[in-house]
Amino acid sequence: MRSDITVLPRRILARQLFDGTGAEPATDQIVTLHGDVIHDVAPFRAGQSLAELAEYDIVTPGLIDIQINGANDVQFNADPSLSALRQIASGAAQGGTAWILPTFVTAHGQAYVAAIDAVTEAIAVDVPGILGLHLEGPFLSPHRPGIHDATAIRALDRADLSVLTQTREFPLLLTLAPECTSPAHIAELTAAGVTVFAGHSAAGFDEMRLAKAAGLRGATHLFNAMSQMTGREPGVVGAVLGLPGLYAGLIADGHHVHWNNVQLAVRTMPHHLCLVTDAMCTLAGTLSQFELNTETIALEDGRLTNVDGTLAGAHIAMDESLRNMMDKGLVSPAQAVKCATKNPADALNMSHRLGQIKTGFTPRLSVFAKDWTSLAVV
Repeated sequence: MRSDITVLPRRILARQLFDGTGAEPATDQIVTLHGDVIHDVAPFRAGQSLAELAEYDIVTPGLIDIQINGANDVQFNADPSLSALRQIASGAAQGGTAWILPTFVTAHGQAYVAAIDAVTEAIAVDVPGILGLHLEGPFLSPHRPGIHDATAIRALDRADLSVLTQTREFPLLLTLAPECTSPAHIAELTAAGVTVFAGHSAAGFDEMRLAKAAGLRGATHLFNAMSQMTGREPGVVGAVLGLPGLYAGLIADGHHVHWNNVQLAVRTMPHHLCLVTDAMCTLAGTLSQFELNTETIALEDGRLTNVDGTLAGAHIAMDESLRNMMDKGLVSPAQAVKCATKNPADALNMSHRLGQIKTGFTPRLSVFAKDWTSLAVV
């Protein structure tokens, strides 16, 4: 992996171009970038000069990670600031991620307001790679806290709704437990443009069905910290796999989800599955352990856990996530790219400008070597 974001070239020659739709790659394509849009995509002609072209083996739409807690030795909860966002985005870019939703997890009271303010400032000054914000909690189930601070989990109230439903110029993703709030609150959030996901939830199928009718859009880290599917109760997992139109983030690191369950999700919801890293500050950093709430989180054999062995986020980049999906034979390269580009763009209602290499779309691309190792974000 190569660090940092390169200067945007005017014309790119893609030996293989994956457009994000799941279609097989086109070969030898020139992507022309003009101003703040993709101006044109056209075949390379024999005899055409290579002098003004930046050539790459593999080019995809900019990868989108809708759940990343930290990178580059910075944890967003510990430092919800503009400088922290710059470092996290830069660390994520080393693994090919072009756009992130920095994720602020459960904290006491309205501590999440600091995260909203930091992202608002980052968007205003155009920090590369900051797309929006993911608030994971504190409106979760006390029965499914995972590594979150259980003492800070609480119900959504009117004061929270007042803050969360304010008009913003960026996507806001909110993870909550549907059974711990009301469909009316979910409808109010959705009407204000908030993307609501279920997570850290013990909800039953009927509660999920009602939440979906109110506007619930998907689920956070599918299979983890949620009610599982049984013969008589589908739970959150069964609802996500069974109710049409729901999206889901999934961590493809081999630690969070069994590969057979990953395969089930891919087959069941190919147009709605979104690869996420759930990465922590160790990604692209030097730390091998850090403090989270009052616990020490240690990195060993690619796993981040507390002293009891509870998983605490992940240590994986997006390019590795893509390779894992391909190497396990779960998806074609084109399908894997779709799970990291168009699908998350669709989930955030951003598919009018992100997630595809297409005329008029935002000119921010991820480029790779032949083995799918990230080279840069351009």
